[in-house]
Amino acid sequence: MQKEITDDLDALFDALPPHICEPLRHHQERSQLLEVVLDLGRPPEARYPYQEVLLSSQEVNEPDIEYVVSHISSFGDDNRAGIERTLHRISAIRNRKGRILGLTCRVGRAVFGTIRIIQDLVQSGKSILLLGRPGIGKTTMLREIARVLAEDFKKRVVIVDTSNEIAGDGDIPHPAIGRARRMQVPTPALQHAVMIEAVENHMPEVIVIDEIGTELEALAARTIAERGVQLVGTAHGNTLDNLLMNPTLADLIGGIQTVTLGDEEARRRGTQKSVLERKAPPTFEVVVEIQERDRVAIHANVGEVVDALLRGRTAAAEVRWLDEEGEVRHQRAAPPAGARKVSPTKQAPPAEPIKIFPFGINRGRLQQVARSMQSPANIVDKLDEAALLLTSKNYYRRKPQKVRDAEAAGLAIYVLKSNTIPQMRQCLAALAAPQGPKPRASGNAALTEASEAIAQVRDGEEAVELSPQSAYIRRLQHQMAERYSLASRSRGREPQRRVRIFRSG
Repeated sequence: MQKEITDDLDALFDALPPHICEPLRHHQERSQLLEVVLDLGRPPEARYPYQEVLLSSQEVNEPDIEYVVSHISSFGDDNRAGIERTLHRISAIRNRKGRILGLTCRVGRAVFGTIRIIQDLVQSGKSILLLGRPGIGKTTMLREIARVLAEDFKKRVVIVDTSNEIAGDGDIPHPAIGRARRMQVPTPALQHAVMIEAVENHMPEVIVIDEIGTELEALAARTIAERGVQLVGTAHGNTLDNLLMNPTLADLIGGIQTVTLGDEEARRRGTQKSVLERKAPPTFEVVVEIQERDRVAIHANVGEVVDALLRGRTAAAEVRWLDEEGEVRHQRAAPPAGARKVSPTKQAPPAEPIKIFPFGINRGRLQQVARSMQSPANIVDKLDEAALLLTSKNYYRRKPQKVRDAEAAGLAIYVLKSNTIPQMRQCLAALAAPQGPKPRASGNAALTEASEAIAQVRDGEEAVELSPQSAYIRRLQHQMAERYSLASRSRGREPQRRVRIFRSG
């Protein structure tokens, strides 16, 4: 099934003042528009995946704001509004007195065919939780899941639509949800109550929820799952690790409790007497981490994954992506340390290790995590031997000499939110992420290539395109370009997506 995209852009443009919408109508990347930002006293701005464009030299004034407000629906308690029979979302920024000072007009798109990469999971009847950064396509995928379950699999699907973002504004749902039914939520604080009402009053087989974000909503989700209803939802966080460390949402994946072991059991496990364990069965049986629009990491047995993480082991995940021909490819991540080996298979030669200099990071703990993950990382003692400096947010903010030296040398810098095992695991997993079926340069070679490209552009070269890399390596290359005041942009589709470095402006 080929992807088909509908975005109703003209309806959004008609809601904008004429001097702002005209540049948008004729922009060469019109189909890639993400959002339009209108802030009082500043020029209007359009945001695309890899650039931001000023739409006018004229600053946004109060009549411009009023023009938009008069062409859209009323704002709810969450300061969100929409345009009837479309998927666009307009969010307001207000001052202390409630007057609107800014608008974010986000484009809503229905993308038919976007769930092909996980259709077998959707069809399985298991409850699925989608994770990913803002704008990566969680809601778009959620909408398509609702349509496929309702139309292709003839299930009774009810969407709990808090901000009318899944099924569009107005009383009549957008055609993108197919035969699924939509329940609107009067105010975000009542989302959990509407979730329960949907189960009690309308006999759904599937309930679809966007942005589970409070303890009451997590509790409602568990109640629904215990009644045998399939749940499909999204939550705040990029990875399963994020949920594990979030006390509000940890219940979605079973919750965490501290257990005191007896002396004999602690010796048998080789652990301290106080350990963390999963509290209950997970509400969601499957977690899908959306890494890029056509690339996901799947944890098909959340209970086992959480148990492994709490014991300090690596969580194996299945990575799937769409190749250039639109075919679904998949690759199993390395199994956790200590896992029983299955029948031998032919293995690819090991990747060249990337040399990491830890600063403000527990070296022994990092080495232990690297060994348990069988990571190709090589932890070095000297900064001049490293290709990457690994530090914590607290150290990076203070900008000590080692950090300044790394920046001056053009080294990539990876900043952990905290000096914890899950954060180290996430970093090393990103370095060792599967690259797809085609070989790519190693981490060291990729960063060296970026340094050479930066030198060429600074010496007068118009632009230099680098070799295809993973999302993590591309981010490091973007950071290197930014450090030298150069522009950069990712191009192409996975697994051939690559960075182009050029002069800004």
